[in-house]
Amino acid sequence: MKLWKKLSLVTTVTLFLATGVSGAAVIGQTLRYNVEKTTESYRQQLQATAYALGRDIGESELLGYSEATRSSFFNFLMKKYGASRYILTKEGEVLCNLTDFELVNPQDERWAQTEPAVDTREVEGKRLLIMGKKIPMDSPADYRLVLVADISQVYRDMEKQVMLFLEFYLAAAVISVLFIFLLTRRMLSPLRELQKAASDISEGVLNRRARVKSHDEIGEMAGSFNRMADRIEEQVTQLEQVSRQQKQLLGSLTHEMKTPMTSIIGYSDTLLHVKVDEERQNKALLHIHEECRRLERLSGKLMSLIGLYDNDSIRMEEVDIEELFAGVAQLEKYQLEEKGMRLETRAAGQKRMLDRDLFESLLINLIDNAVKAGKEGDSILLEATEGGISVTDHGKGIPEEEISRVTEAFYMVDKSRSKKAGGIGLGLALCSQIAALHHGRLHIESKVGQGTRVSILFE
Repeated sequence: MKLWKKLSLVTTVTLFLATGVSGAAVIGQTLRYNVEKTTESYRQQLQATAYALGRDIGESELLGYSEATRSSFFNFLMKKYGASRYILTKEGEVLCNLTDFELVNPQDERWAQTEPAVDTREVEGKRLLIMGKKIPMDSPADYRLVLVADISQVYRDMEKQVMLFLEFYLAAAVISVLFIFLLTRRMLSPLRELQKAASDISEGVLNRRARVKSHDEIGEMAGSFNRMADRIEEQVTQLEQVSRQQKQLLGSLTHEMKTPMTSIIGYSDTLLHVKVDEERQNKALLHIHEECRRLERLSGKLMSLIGLYDNDSIRMEEVDIEELFAGVAQLEKYQLEEKGMRLETRAAGQKRMLDRDLFESLLINLIDNAVKAGKEGDSILLEATEGGISVTDHGKGIPEEEISRVTEAFYMVDKSRSKKAGGIGLGLALCSQIAALHHGRLHIESKVGQGTRVSILFE
């Protein structure tokens, strides 16, 4: 089902329910009001009649009428005050019943109250209001007056109102349905334009834009859609550029490998074909060893950089930061001793959800960079704070204009120094990706000649 049809149907059903329930509530409230108003009118009549009867009956008690005279007197009084609506009882016996019904139990204690008691019944298709009370008088005799009134007309009037409401309701419903369907289809026409534009873009027409001129939410959505399309077109262009850059990176990596490979081949040829003394032989072997180690780091870091896109092997667990720092310190022990540097750690018993292996690799990379930038006697601080973890050194520092680029793969601030130290420009790029996997980011603060502070800030 089309969206405009669904919205039209939902709107129509909602409108019908709302107006139907509201109309029923109004009609019901009106009926209650009319019944209460009628009841109150009869209550006032009953009160006035009971008061007048009490006075007249009291006088008759004093005059000492005979039973026959008293019966005639009661009939006269009842016709005088209430026509055919009243029933008079005394001590549980009916003295006079001018109504057409035998509904009242004269011994019913509800009619013994000083305030009128009310009851309603349906008899022979008529709705009757029954109301009774004790007649106030000085005599100890128990006289009660009951009013029986036909209020069927109130309900008949309400039934007429209901029928009139239904006629108007159905007429308005038909008109509303047509209007809602036409209006909804018209209002949602911009969505069809958006759908067509999205379909064209999905088929590769990246310069397609939605032509919607409305100034409502749909118009705003169309504007957002067009901005998204602009962004997609821009990102596709960037991806094409990145693809070209990746090809260049592979070429650069191939070039990076040529120099050590050439050196290794040269030294190995010398050892194979030339007789040299033991000292020169050891130097050649040492050089081959260093170049192989460099290649090992190069290939290993490259595989790590690529492998991070596959997160199936990443396992987050609660890691004690003090234990993590202790493990990193042990791994860096010999490198620090060779450089004559020391590592200070501050953890304060923190724990975090981490992939231990990856985060250990991140910290080792940061400490390796700090070692390369420092000198003998320097100290490196590995510190855990409430918002993250940082590595601080007092080395050469990074020029301000270079800080934004140091996390790019293969970027090196000082290429000659980095290569001499065994660097390949992949460390901080790898660190940045590991931090992102842990919902964090790298923040670098550095001043040339004073040192560098690299922080992993968690979100």
